[in-house]
Amino acid sequence: MDEQTSNSSYQHSTIEEQSSYRRYSTAENTNNNDDTTPSTRKCPWGKILVATILIGIVTFVIIDSLTTKYISTGFQEFLTWIESNLVAGVFAFMGVYFIATVCFVPGSLLTLGSGFVFGSAVGVGYGVVLASVAVFVGASLGSIAAFLLGRYLMRDCVRRRLVKKYPVIEAIDEALQNNGLKIFLLLRLSPIVPFNAINYIAGVTGISLKDYVIALIGILPGTILYCFIGASAGGLAEAEQEVPQPVTIASIVVGLVLAFIAVFIASRYAKKEFNKIIEQKQNSEAGEGGHHEEDDMIDVEEGLPVDEQNVETGVDMDN
Repeated sequence: MDEQTSNSSYQHSTIEEQSSYRRYSTAENTNNNDDTTPSTRKCPWGKILVATILIGIVTFVIIDSLTTKYISTGFQEFLTWIESNLVAGVFAFMGVYFIATVCFVPGSLLTLGSGFVFGSAVGVGYGVVLASVAVFVGASLGSIAAFLLGRYLMRDCVRRRLVKKYPVIEAIDEALQNNGLKIFLLLRLSPIVPFNAINYIAGVTGISLKDYVIALIGILPGTILYCFIGASAGGLAEAEQEVPQPVTIASIVVGLVLAFIAVFIASRYAKKEFNKIIEQKQNSEAGEGGHHEEDDMIDVEEGLPVDEQNVETGVDMDN
């Protein structure tokens, strides 16, 4: 009888220790979650400051293009200065194009003007090559900077509030993360896709920096075309005018086709990723359900009286 009493006491103490351990683990996890919650809710003053400055610059650019056009006049004077300072002008042009790309300033005026300026200085052939290189370097560096700004400012917020909550957006994000090079290369080839806007949008998506940089090759055909049109103009004022109508129509048609292909490919990959995400969630829910059932069975067995446990195990305590 004493042996039965001691075994019963030992089992009850073991159950109490396991229950205490579970309560401690649950409390510890809750405390950890509570500790991490305030840190994620800290106000990102750096991001707010950068975003405010950027929005102010973009607002000024839009208002200026509709009213005083100081930026357009400044570009004309800058291109005129390049004609008499060719070597320094090439590097200065790259820097100005970099700033213009980050600040949402349309680059068509600089691209056409560079074709004319460099074409007049060294001839049409070499001028197109020099202008294309300068535009490509300045635009690419500006695009990378805009991409990093977009990722720094909005990626965490979008991922936390949209990607993790909505499977469709998560599928699109996964498709861009796994196949972003193909999609963005087609978008870059399309002249109707806003160049400056897509830089910041790409930073919010899951595309890697490596794929994004490689996809910038897609801006070369349009860059060469615009530089050639500028180099063929009779003057700087003519180069700054609109592109000839046949070229505009052809650009729109080609751009629509390429944009449609890019959307088709993106939707196709997104559908595959969406199916994978749904399947993974179903498997994880099924796994969690199995673990809960096992825990319930263990709790029931631990909660049985000692005599019933002995009956189940076939042990006779009276002996």
